[in-house]
Amino acid sequence: MTKQKITKTAVVAVVGRPNVGKSTLANAFAGEKIAIVSPKPQTTRTRIYAVTARNGVQFVFVDTPGFHTPKNKLDEYMDRTVKSSFGGADAVLYLIDRDRQDAEMEQLIKGSNVPALLVINKIDTLENKAELLPVIEKYSEVFEQIVPVSAKNGDGVEELLKLLAAFAKDGEALFPEDMTTDQPDSAVVGELIREKLLICLDQEIPHGTAVEITKFSERIDTEIIDIEATIYCERQSHKRIIIGKNGAAIKRVGELARRDIERFMGTKVFLQTWVKVKEGWRDRPGLIKEFGYVSDD
Repeated sequence: MTKQKITKTAVVAVVGRPNVGKSTLANAFAGEKIAIVSPKPQTTRTRIYAVTARNGVQFVFVDTPGFHTPKNKLDEYMDRTVKSSFGGADAVLYLIDRDRQDAEMEQLIKGSNVPALLVINKIDTLENKAELLPVIEKYSEVFEQIVPVSAKNGDGVEELLKLLAAFAKDGEALFPEDMTTDQPDSAVVGELIREKLLICLDQEIPHGTAVEITKFSERIDTEIIDIEATIYCERQSHKRIIIGKNGAAIKRVGELARRDIERFMGTKVFLQTWVKVKEGWRDRPGLIKEFGYVSDD
């Protein structure tokens, strides 16, 4: 089937507090996993574009970190990323997890002067959809358009795209039609490894990790991709926990990451990981920048 020529584009910032499902929604838009997801807050650290098209409109969704009170320099970078995402956006999707009213976030959106839609996520967790009615009634005083969705199941996603088409502007595609994200493969791979650290490790330890891909090459004869990754943590004690007894913890992280990487790349992967310590890197601007967290503002 011939794809419809892109004649309009819409850049949409996806914002909200941690753990409301922004990255899950971005993945639903892209049609594949381009942003990592975990039950822990502050999983997303930087801006990620999810790209899709419908009826001649190319949508570019800007997935952002959860807006929160900063505790270190990395957190400050993340909040700057959220605020700067309004610049150049044609519309804003403000995600909430059912009924968390947030005056600070609403004020930020209002001050941006960008048209905003309220998205009530995780409706799949409701026993009775009637529970949404008082939430919708309360927010209808602030937002003209309110859309209940389940980013996890995809419910309401197509309706959301139809509504967002009204904010599209005339113009050629911003990205090639076969692209679903602006992230290079190596960056997605690094994030998939970090996702497994968040899932497998407890408490604060995974939040103090960063992943650097030091080798990413394809074997010409077999199409196997060789990947070498260095996991950085903030303390020697954290390094021992990440590695685990007899290397069991890092082995588990590697196994889970390799499965997702192979699914993403569509081929076999040989993954090697190392763990190194960079004391207090989240409060060291030079290291924050070195690990790829660079502000646009």
